[in-house]
Amino acid sequence: MSATQPIHETSLKSLELLHRGKVRDLYAVDAERLLIVQTDRLSAFDVILPTPVPGKGRVLTEMSNFWFRKLRHVIPNHLLDVAPETLVAAAERGQVQGRAFVVRRLQPLPIEAIVRGYIAGSGWKDYQKTQMICGIPLPAGLKEAQQLPQPIFTPSTKAAIGTHDENIPFSEMEKLIGKAVAGQVRDEAIQLYSEAAAYAASAASSLPTPSSSSAAMPTASCT
Repeated sequence: MSATQPIHETSLKSLELLHRGKVRDLYAVDAERLLIVQTDRLSAFDVILPTPVPGKGRVLTEMSNFWFRKLRHVIPNHLLDVAPETLVAAAERGQVQGRAFVVRRLQPLPIEAIVRGYIAGSGWKDYQKTQMICGIPLPAGLKEAQQLPQPIFTPSTKAAIGTHDENIPFSEMEKLIGKAVAGQVRDEAIQLYSEAAAYAASAASSLPTPSSSSAAMPTASCT
């Protein structure tokens, strides 16, 4: 399979297919491990679009690997140091190369742990109606996409394919998974966001300032 050919869904015969998500295909390796393949499917507002984006899964995998390793001091993650190509048949390696990883089998929590540093999307809609997001009061007069005074934790339900996640108050999350676990998820999610945001800001500040002279600036063309 060509590295540039988009993969809408995988068809590995050497492993048992467990589930196709909005973007990822999950296979069983053994009782302790899973193979996650990140396809080129595109999901928008919880709906899978018909046209895949070539290379999307590879980019997503590179990003995932980077952040899993960068932030593993905050909380242990499920990533294992196993090459996916070693677990599938030779003819199937093109489906996993650069777009898959091997992970521990874990039981997922039935919630989405969402941290917001800016007011946008469904949070902006909620704020317009109630001046709150997920029951969290916010200052008056905020503008759409404005940075919040501090990051806030706004959990949601984990929706099935074809349905939408729904924002829930933290008290509802406590009922779903217990107060102790809910508090740990909230605190570590905010720490993950804060450290990632700080790293991104420092990386952006180190970029060269664009010159006012077009002759000194690199150019690119898109077709």
